Amino acid sequence: MVNWSPQQSRLALALVALTCLVYVPVLWAGFVWDDDDYVVENASLRDTTGLVRIWTDPLATPQYYPLVQTSFWIEQHLWSLHPTGYHLTNVLWHALSAVCLWRLLQRWQVPGAWLCAAVFAVHPVHVESVAWITERKNVLSGFWYLISTSLYWEFTESHPSKSARDWDRATWGRYLGAFAAFVLALLSKTVACSLPAALLLILWWRSGTLRTADWLRLTPFFVVGLSFAWLTAHLEQTHVGTENIDLGLTIPDRIVLAGRAVWFYLGKLLWPTSLTFIYPKWQIRADELWQWSGVAAAAALLMTLGLLRQRIGRGPLVAALFFGGTLIPALGFVDVFPMRYSFVADHFQYLASLGPIVLLVSWTQIVTRRSASRFTTQTIDTQASGAASICSQTILLLVLGVLTWRQVCVYRNLETLWRDTLAKNPAAAIAHNNLAAILDDRGDNAGALAHLQESVRLDPLPESLANLALLLAKHGQIEEAVTQYRESLRREPRAATARAELAQLLARLGRHDEALTEFRLALELTPRDPDLRLQLAESLRVMQRPDDALRELETIAELAPNHPRLWFDVGVIWLERDPSQAIAALERAAQLSPQTAGVHYRLGLARERTGDAAGAAVAFRQALRLRPKWPEAKAALQRVASP
Repeated sequence: MVNWSPQQSRLALALVALTCLVYVPVLWAGFVWDDDDYVVENASLRDTTGLVRIWTDPLATPQYYPLVQTSFWIEQHLWSLHPTGYHLTNVLWHALSAVCLWRLLQRWQVPGAWLCAAVFAVHPVHVESVAWITERKNVLSGFWYLISTSLYWEFTESHPSKSARDWDRATWGRYLGAFAAFVLALLSKTVACSLPAALLLILWWRSGTLRTADWLRLTPFFVVGLSFAWLTAHLEQTHVGTENIDLGLTIPDRIVLAGRAVWFYLGKLLWPTSLTFIYPKWQIRADELWQWSGVAAAAALLMTLGLLRQRIGRGPLVAALFFGGTLIPALGFVDVFPMRYSFVADHFQYLASLGPIVLLVSWTQIVTRRSASRFTTQTIDTQASGAASICSQTILLLVLGVLTWRQVCVYRNLETLWRDTLAKNPAAAIAHNNLAAILDDRGDNAGALAHLQESVRLDPLPESLANLALLLAKHGQIEEAVTQYRESLRREPRAATARAELAQLLARLGRHDEALTEFRLALELTPRDPDLRLQLAESLRVMQRPDDALRELETIAELAPNHPRLWFDVGVIWLERDPSQAIAALERAAQLSPQTAGVHYRLGLARERTGDAAGAAVAFRQALRLRPKWPEAKAALQRVASP
């Protein structure tokens, strides 16, 4: 690695300080969308067994990015569920990436290297990747992506013409270090799989040619990158659920979408205003000629840059190819879950943005220096030109920093996030749905109902229909709730939670046969859910099928032997069949739930039926301590206490 001079150290600290400054509002930010699945309710983060599953079980976490989940695991054991620590870690990774970018550009002698890195650090389009804890994927992957690039470039500079058998230990160390860093980037987010192609572009940019050795040295990178890409695509379909998403796009539609998305992302980089969490979802129609304008413009730009590369250099073409190539996974050729709501998102261009940022910032530096060179014989004018350049750079960073600060404030909590989204995109059905959940928790039922109805009107998403059904059920509109649940499940048959809620509702209505069908379908989707099996067992008990109910409870005992409700339900069933077995189950339930009056009351009944009046009295008294005005418990205590 290249040694750091005192000045370089100061510039690196300045980058870190600048990044931390513009992201100060994260100190007051909380957990937002998906953070519950990734952090708050992620059972894999709680113990060493979970840590092992993070690496060995691709289905243990929402997405198989084990390095990200390991970082969350470490943090949960450092500061539990205090969001500030997670936010600051994201900011730190982003700042370190900016430092890596600066040193890399400096090595390549790119004009304005530090300014390029500073713009990357404070650009508001990256707020979604940094201020959203779930997007640790981007900032961690980006860091290792840049580390891998740096090490690979050191490798190419060490012995570029030698064959592998002539490499010394240091050369092998750089090559293997680059490969290891690339794997770490993939274990953080698979979008890093484009790195070997990017390295080929950079090699061509620097030398003007690609040798057979360049391709062969990067072959292991391509193999591993494509393998990870395949695994992620497979898990997105089978685990995340994109196989159930029908975007309704033909192949021509997807090409049109890609052309439009590329220009959208470039536009947000050049003019970063009206940034929002959910952008309007475009209507893509390949049969409308005007929609091909983005594809035509992109092709014309690449052709022009290719033809002019002898005059303007290879840099602009490389930057454009890097930008488009790195964006490919997010351009609509592959279905990803967020595209249910919008075809574009700021965090999709975290790495891709490096191309335009470096090209445009370095180009302005070249223009500025050429302008200044005209005044080399005029000392005053030269000083004025330099001052003007510093002033313009400061203004640029100040404007971007202010925009970033404001955008970070949007991530203060879920309500500020969704209200900001609706202010900029009133047609965001998912934002209406999620804001409704917040209002419902607050007790604003009318507001929640209004947002859910608007969500369903705009786009009848399965989750909106299910949440509307849940709210209707709370207000006693049971039949209408059942109708909404069935429509939700028609659109998303694999929604286990909605199916379980429908089953519970049907059980409440006494329609137990229908409820059993829904319970079993839900259990096919989540066979290891003990709460769902408890609800099924309850329905079986009500239907006078105690043997079937006990079989379900035995399964729960294997899955979650210390579940607080399990032994209570076992005891209730045995209470009518064999009170002695009921006593054993209820005593265990009392150990697990000592503050539950109902457990002690039924334990008293079981002891009473076996002739243990003294033991029954103890249990009834404990039930009355917890629930003093319970008439049944009072009557039972009087009954066993009387001579």
